[in-house]
Amino acid sequence: MLSICGTDCDKCNFKTTCGGCNATNGKPFGKMCDIAECFLKGGKECFSRYEKRTIDEFNSLGIPGMPKVKSLNKLAGFFVNLAYPMPNGENVKFLDDNAIYLGNQLEAENCCYGIIAHRNFLVVCTYSENGNNPQLIMYKKRENV
Repeated sequence: MLSICGTDCDKCNFKTTCGGCNATNGKPFGKMCDIAECFLKGGKECFSRYEKRTIDEFNSLGIPGMPKVKSLNKLAGFFVNLAYPMPNGENVKFLDDNAIYLGNQLEAENCCYGIIAHRNFLVVCTYSENGNNPQLIMYKKRENV
């Protein structure tokens, strides 16, 4: 079974908990998926424009040491929702475990850069092996997406 965006649901370990895009009308895990919404509004062309714009936005940030973004993956929030240490000693998560994001892991010389996009924001962080020692580099509100 293919989802709205073309992902093969039969290969997913979470197909029973997500409900599937087709069955939920683009609301896997109970939340509207930006990717499914784009496909429902304008098909693959709409998503291709959204993905290209998002890649261009990440590459235009000019973050020193961050490799160039070449592609994005569809990622469930619970995989990428890291807790970032704040100056007051608290650890804070910024993402929704039940949302689907576009993102990627970019390997650099001494760390990994994690990039996450939602229609309302971009997040860039660094971390070491297995997501340890995450550091929030940037949280940026997006306009007109």
